[in-house]
Amino acid sequence: MKQAREDIRNVAIIAHVDHGKTTLVDQLLRQSGVFRENQAVQERVMDSNDIERERGITILSKNTAVYYKNTKINIIDTPGHADFGGEVERVLKMVDGVILLVDAFEGAMPQTKFVLKKALELDLHVIVCINKIDRPEARPDEVIDEVLELLMDLDASDEQLDCPFLYASAKAGHAMLDLNDSSDNMEPLFETILKYIPAPTGDPEAPTQALISTIDYNEYVGRIGVGKVENGTLSVNQDVVLVNHHDSSKMKKVKISKLYEFDGLNKIEVKEAGIGSIVAIAGITDIHIGDTLCSPENPEPIPFQKISEPTISMNFIVNDSPFAGQEGKFVTSRHLRERLMRELNTDVSLRVEDTDSTDCFKVSGRGELHLSVLIENMRREGYEFAVSKAEVIYKEDERGRKLEPMEIAYIDVPEEFSGTVIQRLSERKGELQGMSPASDGSTRLEFHIPSRGLIGFRGEFMTSTKGTGILNTAFDGYSPYKGDLQYRKQGSLIAFEAGESVTYGLFSAQDRGTLFIGPGEKVYSGMVIGQSGKPEDIELNVCKTKHLTNTRSSSADEALKLTPPRILSLEQALDFIDVDELLEITPQSLRIRKKILDSRLRKRQSFKK
Repeated sequence: MKQAREDIRNVAIIAHVDHGKTTLVDQLLRQSGVFRENQAVQERVMDSNDIERERGITILSKNTAVYYKNTKINIIDTPGHADFGGEVERVLKMVDGVILLVDAFEGAMPQTKFVLKKALELDLHVIVCINKIDRPEARPDEVIDEVLELLMDLDASDEQLDCPFLYASAKAGHAMLDLNDSSDNMEPLFETILKYIPAPTGDPEAPTQALISTIDYNEYVGRIGVGKVENGTLSVNQDVVLVNHHDSSKMKKVKISKLYEFDGLNKIEVKEAGIGSIVAIAGITDIHIGDTLCSPENPEPIPFQKISEPTISMNFIVNDSPFAGQEGKFVTSRHLRERLMRELNTDVSLRVEDTDSTDCFKVSGRGELHLSVLIENMRREGYEFAVSKAEVIYKEDERGRKLEPMEIAYIDVPEEFSGTVIQRLSERKGELQGMSPASDGSTRLEFHIPSRGLIGFRGEFMTSTKGTGILNTAFDGYSPYKGDLQYRKQGSLIAFEAGESVTYGLFSAQDRGTLFIGPGEKVYSGMVIGQSGKPEDIELNVCKTKHLTNTRSSSADEALKLTPPRILSLEQALDFIDVDELLEITPQSLRIRKKILDSRLRKRQSFKK
């Protein structure tokens, strides 16, 4: 018989990028007494990985738990970026309700709509929290209307429309039920969670069932499955069977060797866990997302939505440039292969395939950000390799037509830039679906555009809107192929010979375009050192020194002035490279190069085309 477990609440925090999810979790942890009074705690403590901390984004969903009035509240902090949408969809299976966080100034944004839609489809209870009410330009009342409109658009039930609204400043650490109230803590939010989020239900007497929604990985214990106990109990040394809703052939007997529950930021070992508990299970090597752990006498898998397919791919190649092996610790194909296979342990939206060459692997993911985070992680770990330009993954329909992935791009720009953005996106096969003025005087544009039209667009977009534009995208299925695209209008400046760049050589080169390098940098033949001002590639000798003569002139001795080079970040370099180029990645450098380094062979290749 099903019963509710009143001493537990399971809740996920969902929101658009940068609306304050991780900061809110920080405050809930602080105010529930997880940290000692004198404990030094860093900001956004849930963003544990270096890249998450630097970019201020959450990449992996994280579990934590706090206690309030003898009730254990399991909280899951989820990512807001569309590239990590797969993470959000899965963790919602573990919870009975969500806290939807909305910025009091920005209002309901595209990703708010995406995550809210997923929560409503699973029939979860919603608490709306209007965050950042202490921002000078906050407009909480209008934002509430926007959220209610969004709920209606998404066909929310009457019960879901009747959800509680709170106002908060996660940064200052207070929440209130009414704007006129005064509060200096998060108690109103804790009370609302206890009141509105239903307790988890299940049958403690039934055979065991626990669905795995996330995978963690640890060098010491290997794979760790995280999921919720739906029915029965789980205990250490229990014999269970692994089954999967999407793979009827999977039926594997395993034993639970270690069982953990979450407490604050730690995992604590427990002997057994009952219905509604969110647990971490170690010691099962072949555990995957979507698996159900069941009692052997009644192996019944729990239904689980399929993980979204990757839409974009890149080749990861062993570095073979003249500087190969000088700066990296891990450089061989075996190293590269092992590292990519290890990433598959925790990242379910990633695919790694072998190619015809043993030195090249095809890696597919959910978007450019997804793959660039992997590249940056590998680079920091000491790997050296090269990557090709990102390409979209095509499909064929039953009539043999070529289909390509499409996106909806939502763009907020000041009015004076909207014409430029419309023109740029139309050139990339984008179709304008709607245009509306926003409350702060900017314009919101909505485009339907092929995913490949957005590859390399972000950098150009930032330049053409002088850094003021906001671009958000959401995957929108597959459509028939829209025709060929030209990614880049300008060619590359290419180093003609190997050596060290000198001021004299660079001075004459800078008239030809924008340089990416300064003096005193090592270059090799075929390396890209800048962007040409013309459509074609230009080869230059930047190692050329001035010939000494016996005569002197008054002007020749004046110092040559160089324009500062444009130093590309990893994302900008990935955006910049063209189909015939590679990006060489080492722990110390990023170098763009031609796939074919020899200029004569390159010319022959272009004639063949």
